Amino acid sequence: MVFLERKMPRICWLFLLVVLFSHSCHGFYLPGSYMHTYSTGDSIFAKVNSLTSIETELPFSYYSLPYCKPVDGIKKSAENLGELLMGDQIDNSPYRFQMNVNESLYLCITNSLNEHEVKLLKQRTRDLYQVNMILDNLPVMRIAKQNGINIQWTGFPVGYTPPNSDDDYIINHLKFKVLVHEYEGSGVQIIGTGEEGMGVISEADKKKASGFEIVGFEVVPCSVKYDPEVMTKLHMYDRISSVNCPLELEKSQIIREHERISFTYEVEFVKSDIRWPSRWDAYLKMEGARVHWFSILNSLMVITFLAGIVFVIFLRTVRRDLTRYEELDKEAQAQMNEELSGWKLVVGDVFREPDCPKLLCVMIGDGVQITGMAAVTIVFAAFGFMSPASRGMLLTGMIILYLFLGIIAGYVAVRLWRTLKGTSEGWRSLSWSVACFFPGIVFVILTVLNFILWGSKSTGAIPISLYFVLISLWFCISVPLTLVGGFLGTRAEAIQYPVRTNQIPREIPARKYPSWLLVLGAGTLPFGTLFIELFFILSSIWLGRFYYVFGFLLIVLLLLIIVCAEVSVVLTYMHLCVEDWRWWWKAFFASGSVALYVFLYSINYLVFDLQSLSGPVSAILYLGYSMIMAIAIMLSTGTIGFITSFYFVHYLFSSVKID
Repeated sequence: MVFLERKMPRICWLFLLVVLFSHSCHGFYLPGSYMHTYSTGDSIFAKVNSLTSIETELPFSYYSLPYCKPVDGIKKSAENLGELLMGDQIDNSPYRFQMNVNESLYLCITNSLNEHEVKLLKQRTRDLYQVNMILDNLPVMRIAKQNGINIQWTGFPVGYTPPNSDDDYIINHLKFKVLVHEYEGSGVQIIGTGEEGMGVISEADKKKASGFEIVGFEVVPCSVKYDPEVMTKLHMYDRISSVNCPLELEKSQIIREHERISFTYEVEFVKSDIRWPSRWDAYLKMEGARVHWFSILNSLMVITFLAGIVFVIFLRTVRRDLTRYEELDKEAQAQMNEELSGWKLVVGDVFREPDCPKLLCVMIGDGVQITGMAAVTIVFAAFGFMSPASRGMLLTGMIILYLFLGIIAGYVAVRLWRTLKGTSEGWRSLSWSVACFFPGIVFVILTVLNFILWGSKSTGAIPISLYFVLISLWFCISVPLTLVGGFLGTRAEAIQYPVRTNQIPREIPARKYPSWLLVLGAGTLPFGTLFIELFFILSSIWLGRFYYVFGFLLIVLLLLIIVCAEVSVVLTYMHLCVEDWRWWWKAFFASGSVALYVFLYSINYLVFDLQSLSGPVSAILYLGYSMIMAIAIMLSTGTIGFITSFYFVHYLFSSVKID
């Protein structure tokens, strides 16, 4: 009590200092890009990303269609590694906005459409391709009504085909609405991680920062038929009269040969109460991407409850076995050893070297690398360091993490190899295999898919230059770090087995049903924790929706790790109880078999949720990427299950001494 009384004044003073210090602190906003403020009349140019479609999943360049080009020519924006791999191609555009100036402008008129251009426009229209425009790092949003409900979409269509018609009409007039918020500088510091890089706005920049922020970017697309003779007399950015979107097809611009298409747009600036840090809320709260929290939490509770029951029952069973054995005296133990049944009988074989030990070490090493990459990425994303405003940052971060975690992969694989073999001989070959196994599989699959994309002339194809960059990163960073990790693994102490292994292997009793059937069935429980979240992840990838609930994904990941560990340990114990000492690979695939169900679910999603996906090329791309995802999940979950089972078996047999 005297000690507490002496400490209390210090604690009070510390608390008071924290409160006073908090008043002098500035606030920070981490996600997103550096905030821009504009003065009235400032020119702002929109950018255009690749044309995308949920029908084909093949992105194409915006300027592959006969759109108006900028006066100074097409200039590509700097793109990070993730953007290039995702097929993004961000270019400048002729769409110019002047802050707080409402105007209707003419852009250009095309030459007479030839047969190839008409065919291309019709094909892109029929395949539901969307134009993705960006202003101040915000994607353009379109609000459409379906069944009386407002649904928000990013982008707008290339064109449209009326019901019961063979004619197609192009979108050639855009009515933009730009939401702006007046900013006068509040002393709040804003730090960003977007495409413009890191930056801070502070008190010193108050005057410079004062102006208008862009907090919303909406569009109403129209098809309008203009008189070519009148439009050819105009120049780019000449003012025209405001246009009402026509409802009659006769007043819309049809796509056919020898037609000349005029492109126009109008812009309206509207003041908004939305503040700059909240401007992405409208995109993240779209109807199409709303997470069904109740069903997800319900599934989470059910899986946690089932896993808890399995774990509690299992602990009681093993503890009872150990307690009964340890309470016997030496004579009774000797007599019991002669009548042993179950897991105690395999004491001389339980640590016998498994089949294909090198492959097991390689897969465990790669599994540790993938698990570490996923865990760190999700934690950073959950804390807001990877905003949707920072395009490609998520994928870029994952690749960088994977490269540098090679040192851990090499260490774990070589240390397991030393434990199995009792020697470090062959560690260099093993380290090379770890560095090349999973990346090699991904490289082969991506190369095959890339040839398909090259054949389709899609921007989703990886350029040759990027191939060399990826190979350089692989062999200049990942491979050396894996070799360093392998060298450290040779210096680490091998894990000592608690019991000796007999020279002659014990015969395994025949079973009524194959043990692999139980192993494959075990993957259903981890899949139960994952499949609802998997639906939203697949929707964000293939249906162009924003995925933003990384906090919940972190919870799902932790739950998945716990369930994988429990399932693998339970199955290992069950196999040992029936005198089956070949537990190594079964422990790996007990939890790793969840990948089979993930791949089957991906096929189910393709058949029932991506019904609009057209053509064999799109299906092959989808299945190729799904295969990469399934292999990564197998290595990760299998590693979690194996490592948990290994230490469980080690603990179990070190607790009982049998001569």
